[in-house]
Amino acid sequence: MSTPLLYALTGVVLWGVGLLGLVGLRHLLRKLLALNLIGSATFLILVGLAQHHNGPDPVPQALVLTGIVVSIAATALGVVLIRRYFHLTGCTELGNGAEGSKEDKAP
Repeated sequence: MSTPLLYALTGVVLWGVGLLGLVGLRHLLRKLLALNLIGSATFLILVGLAQHHNGPDPVPQALVLTGIVVSIAATALGVVLIRRYFHLTGCTELGNGAEGSKEDKAP
């Protein structure tokens, strides 16, 4: 098994773990971290599959570099939205309808 294929297969495993975390977890920050894991696994797959005998392909590498910048910006936006949601509702998990609102928690 070649090294680039090993990187790609590791990316597939990480992608599955991230998807499991995105679906299975309720805490919003953990969901954001799982989404970041999926993005990083996608970058690893792209770089792993873009290796050739003549050398690396520069186009997927440029796409990965651009994706990293976009991923950082999206993570910052996600953290801001999670903080805003926490200040509005007082909880960090997604509820069903009015379950997570402040009015239901008031005595």
